[in-house]
Amino acid sequence: MKILVIGLDAAVPELLLQDPELVNLRRLMEAGCYGSLESIVPPITVPAWMCMATSQDPGSLGVYGFRNRRDHSYDGLEIVNARSVRALSLWDQIAMEGKRATIVGVPPNFPPRKTSGASVGCFLTPDTQTQVFTFPERHSDEIRALVGQYPVDVKGFRTENKAWLHEEIRTMTAKHFAVVRHLLTSTEWDYFQFVEIGLDRIQHGFWKHHDPLHRQHVPGSPFENVIRDYYRQLDDEIGAILELLDEETAVLVVSDHGARRLDGGFCVNEWLIREGDLALHSYPEKVTPFAQLDVDWDHTRVWSEGGYYARVFMNVKGREPRGTIAPQDYEKVRDDLKARLEATVDDEGRPLGTQVFRPEEVYRDVRNVAPDLIVHFGGLAWRSIGGVGYPQLHIQENDTGPDDCNHAQFGAFALAAPGCPLLGEVHGAHLLDIAPTLLSLGGYDIPPTMQGTSLLSRDGELVGAGVGYSEDEEALVRSRLSGLGYI
Repeated sequence: MKILVIGLDAAVPELLLQDPELVNLRRLMEAGCYGSLESIVPPITVPAWMCMATSQDPGSLGVYGFRNRRDHSYDGLEIVNARSVRALSLWDQIAMEGKRATIVGVPPNFPPRKTSGASVGCFLTPDTQTQVFTFPERHSDEIRALVGQYPVDVKGFRTENKAWLHEEIRTMTAKHFAVVRHLLTSTEWDYFQFVEIGLDRIQHGFWKHHDPLHRQHVPGSPFENVIRDYYRQLDDEIGAILELLDEETAVLVVSDHGARRLDGGFCVNEWLIREGDLALHSYPEKVTPFAQLDVDWDHTRVWSEGGYYARVFMNVKGREPRGTIAPQDYEKVRDDLKARLEATVDDEGRPLGTQVFRPEEVYRDVRNVAPDLIVHFGGLAWRSIGGVGYPQLHIQENDTGPDDCNHAQFGAFALAAPGCPLLGEVHGAHLLDIAPTLLSLGGYDIPPTMQGTSLLSRDGELVGAGVGYSEDEEALVRSRLSGLGYI
């Protein structure tokens, strides 16, 4: 059985699974199973796609976002790349069993991973015009000959020029799918996965035009149907791909997380200053990114990095260069900080509903330098603003440019496969369950490092498949092993 995974970054269950106009998605749903898909904490593109591929959580991978602390210094943040994740993925397992696996745009994929099939870089690729962005290398020239300049992302997608943005995303997506169709038909593969980043970009750029509940909704906007129309463009592209497949191919459409309206930004470092946790030698005269602040580390206990969620770090003696928190006070200070973050309020004084996570409580393992706390302000209704110099804690503008939505905890999936016993809506699926499910569907071994459970399993046994020995077979093997002296 061949397996094709169509990754739609940030696809929303309500939009992907409930629009009757998405006729090709409906075909897959009617032929197989579908449902919401719980993502990781935090639900962010990196590391979510690799968490799906390895069936390991961010702590076990040691990757907590696009930028991670290299060490316990104050400025040691590194941008993630393909070499940041070394864990065994499902395409590695498939290759180990002698099959060909191709990945296109699965982040992080620069430098392009060496796979048993083809590998094409993701949106973290710096330049596809001058750099090799594929493995094998020949595919780079092949792709440029096919579509001209190959855009891995829309540069400057946080812009007020919405007409330009709309056209750029649609054009980029058309090129991506042209390359996917080319590789599907011109290369040998047993497993093929690609990720389309355009959906994430169009939702960040147009959600306030789409959602009447958005604080900055624009009634009657000429862009009010852009998001729904883009889902239909994706559906058309999926339909064209389905025409290339035979009936023995399993097809999974899946997202790494969802999307939701953004109510505003919470200035986390501004809050920490007011709480007495973060000290500056001098307060800036204008809004200033955290990295450019004159921090008084000798009197600072806590600081944070902004983004869709907040990574909160504590300044611990013997761990950070100029730590102020005694190691024996670490848990007491962290518990107090967690309680205060959970008590934050919105711009009208109402509880935000902020969620605060201790890494060791949400991950099976905690590798490399993890945040001390992970914070979803307002359950991700508010993003985290890392800069300082704002007159208030709650702002409507974004410190990195216009942005209409945040990520959401639940993505979506639709799976159709020959012989798959799962039909209709499936409840309780998790992102980490995807790799074991696909491996069991294809008859591959599931590595013991994988933390999820195949959706085909029930009480530890695979539905519709023989697993291990029957009673008679086990008795025969046991007798043979006994005769050989092993038992």
